[in-house]
Amino acid sequence: MDLLKNYTDMAEDDDEEPQSHQSDNDNEESEQETSIISLPSKSAAPKVDDTALSLLSATSTTAISTKPLDPTQHLVSYNPTFDQLWAPIYGPAHPYAKDGLAQGLRNHKLGFVENAAIDSFVFDEQYNTFHKYGYAADPSASAVNNYVGDFDALEKNKGVSVYNIPQSEQKRRRIEKKKEKEEEEEEDTNVNAEEVSNPASEVWLKKNKISPWSGKKEVVQGELTEEQKKYAEEYAKKKAEEKGEKVETGEFFADKTTFHGKEEKDYQGKSWISPPKDVKASNDHCYIPKRCVHTWSGHTRGVSAIRFFPKYGHLILSAGMDTKIKIWDVFGSGKCMRTYMGHSKAVRDVCFSNDGTKFLSAGYDKNIKYWDTETGQVISTFSTGKVPYVVKFNPDDDKQNVLLAGMSDKKIVQWDINSGEITQEYDQHLGAVNTITFVDNNRRFVTSSDDKSLRVWEFGIPVVIKYISEPHMHSMPSISVHPNTNWLAAQSLDNQILIYSTRERFQLNKKKRFAGHIVAGYACQVNFSPDGRFVMSGDGEGKMWFWDWKTCKVFRTLKCHEGVCIGCEWHPLEQSKVATCGWDGLIKYWD
Repeated sequence: MDLLKNYTDMAEDDDEEPQSHQSDNDNEESEQETSIISLPSKSAAPKVDDTALSLLSATSTTAISTKPLDPTQHLVSYNPTFDQLWAPIYGPAHPYAKDGLAQGLRNHKLGFVENAAIDSFVFDEQYNTFHKYGYAADPSASAVNNYVGDFDALEKNKGVSVYNIPQSEQKRRRIEKKKEKEEEEEEDTNVNAEEVSNPASEVWLKKNKISPWSGKKEVVQGELTEEQKKYAEEYAKKKAEEKGEKVETGEFFADKTTFHGKEEKDYQGKSWISPPKDVKASNDHCYIPKRCVHTWSGHTRGVSAIRFFPKYGHLILSAGMDTKIKIWDVFGSGKCMRTYMGHSKAVRDVCFSNDGTKFLSAGYDKNIKYWDTETGQVISTFSTGKVPYVVKFNPDDDKQNVLLAGMSDKKIVQWDINSGEITQEYDQHLGAVNTITFVDNNRRFVTSSDDKSLRVWEFGIPVVIKYISEPHMHSMPSISVHPNTNWLAAQSLDNQILIYSTRERFQLNKKKRFAGHIVAGYACQVNFSPDGRFVMSGDGEGKMWFWDWKTCKVFRTLKCHEGVCIGCEWHPLEQSKVATCGWDGLIKYWD
């Protein structure tokens, strides 16, 4: 043991000797360095907590594993441990970073956005205060200066907001408002001083007594909706029936008529509506007109519809927006023969009976009138309290006492003219009814509506036998039958004329489509030439368009009216005579 102890002491002495020599050398070097002047330096690198780094270096076996991970790099060249992956990021921490991650650097394209919980009332108060006074409270500012904006106005108003007005200010405003009101009353009394002396003015003063609500703003009553109007009319009708009063659904207007011709009967006793003897049919082959040969001007407003006298066409009937209906001579003098005045509002549609001695008119005054063409007398008036958009006789000669009308309340109403009673109602449409067209030897009729659909009805039976509606369909405000009765031409509001068959299936003929004109928004009428070779229609720019039936190509266009060319009729006998009407109040005759 003694030998082992001596050996260890000798080993320690040997280890201490080289250390003493090394310390001597270090002292000599330090003495030499003190003679060199060094400038003070400061490191710009931030202080970093390297505890995690030291732990990693202590546990890892290679120098590469001690290298920290860069979170911006998506590729790692070695396999890091779990502790390395989830170690905190080295360097200064971002003030908005979450859990040491760099995701808080930017969460919006303009920077970092933090959610702030502010009550809506508080926000509105400060928003309105800033726009009125120029200052507002800043919730993110320090406690010393928690306002932004105009500080002069802040001191002047003592920091009040629009919702925190002092009682003294409220009282001052009430006094000023009361003074202004008294001054206005004094001015009114001075102006009406002379009227006060009269007994009639005392009644006026009683009627116009100032109420507690006189300072309130008057609310202007807007136009009633369709449902409100319907309810009001039904309520008024019910009350009138309870009192036993007569219900007047349409607007009343005194019926008048004026004859403008030389004499109503000639020396032979023939009426002025009788056709001339020299009228002969010559429409086997029709031609497109080229020029205007006559213009009828008598309506003070636009003309909505024109109709030639049946079979002969020696007279033409026109419905005007000036509430008047006029009939014009075509073959003779070319003047207005008679004016029919029975509507209080614009006339929408007119329709001749088969023999032309009677006609129907539909007006926006909610009345349908049955006229005698020769005398101008109103035989009867029909009304349901709704606006009629289209009126039609049943085309059969034995059913000329049947009247059909498409109404604004989605119904087609059928009247018996002799009794004046409603015999049938067809009420399957979902919008105002625009057209009524008889097909299949007058056993059926087709109706179009604002609900963008076509419905086929059996006459006298209020059940739809065919319903045509597609997502691409538009409203069709005008329909006309081809002279061979096999096709229907429907004016579609997407600026085209569509052709449907009148057979059982009522299919759309995709091969025939007439386009080029602009009718979107206008109920321009479509029609055929008597021989069926041409299709014609007006448009919203005042033009008349002619298409070839077989090729569907545009044959000719004529500039007819200033504004909308709404109606067109081909003469039933003349080969190339066409009448047009427009919203400029003119009716033109083309050849």
